[in-house]
Amino acid sequence: MMPFYVVTAFVLSYMSSGEHGHDYSYNFVLIGTLIAAAIEFVLVPLFGQLSDTIGRKKIYAWGAAAMGVWGFIYFALLDSGVTWLAFVALCLGLIPHVMQYGPQASIIAESFPTNLRYTGAGLGYQLSSIVAGGPAALIVTWLIHQFGTGYAVSVYILVSAVITLIALKLLANRSRSDISDDQTYSRGAAR
Repeated sequence: MMPFYVVTAFVLSYMSSGEHGHDYSYNFVLIGTLIAAAIEFVLVPLFGQLSDTIGRKKIYAWGAAAMGVWGFIYFALLDSGVTWLAFVALCLGLIPHVMQYGPQASIIAESFPTNLRYTGAGLGYQLSSIVAGGPAALIVTWLIHQFGTGYAVSVYILVSAVITLIALKLLANRSRSDISDDQTYSRGAAR
């Protein structure tokens, strides 16, 4: 969740403010981010389908690991001072995210019994946005000002990826299970 906000929102000010040795136009950064979003739009169903074939947790884990590594590559390319490398980083920035986002809805839904699925999935997703995504801009801004380099943000992304991998390891794998009607369902329960 948090790396998405770094790659789509924070990068706009990071690359166009002129503060950190970058003085790209806002439109340059916005176009790169728009291309990344278009790539993600195409890849979400593909990674969702791949997760049905290979396994949701496996694809999600690959995405989390890729995100942990990609943060360092991403900021190295952004900070290189080479315009086309920065543009490539902007355009490819969401690929590790989409590896997680494709299977994410299924993973979240499978984590709850039938009678709690809608509420659990909705609350879980929204609370993670608040806890991980909400303070992301403040934290990465503080890291940049404190350490003066994008690599500090890369470490933050890596820590987020490690936490994701640990949580994923603890999560039961129900991707091959029939979850349409499990034993915990109670008729008429309003939850």
